[in-house]
Amino acid sequence: MDISAAFAARSYGAARPATRPDEAAGPSASAQRAAEDFSQVLQRAETTAQQAMTGDADPHALVSALSEAQLAVETAVAVRDKVVEAYLEILRMPV
Repeated sequence: MDISAAFAARSYGAARPATRPDEAAGPSASAQRAAEDFSQVLQRAETTAQQAMTGDADPHALVSALSEAQLAVETAVAVRDKVVEAYLEILRMPV
């Protein structure tokens, strides 16, 4: 079996590294849904805050929207911290 250098280089270039995510697969459905929900919560809070500034929204609705946004941000930060912690733990594993 004769393998030319050009064939080997082309095959090596076409191979996807195991660490790079598959672009065709995209994010999982649950991760995508969570990101969309997070975005919607922040958008609702922003809209309610703008309406409250112009006098069109109830102050109770503003407090509710802001506390919901705060909870969403705190949850996102907690998830991010857990992901970073898991990544660092993987880095500390002996090879």
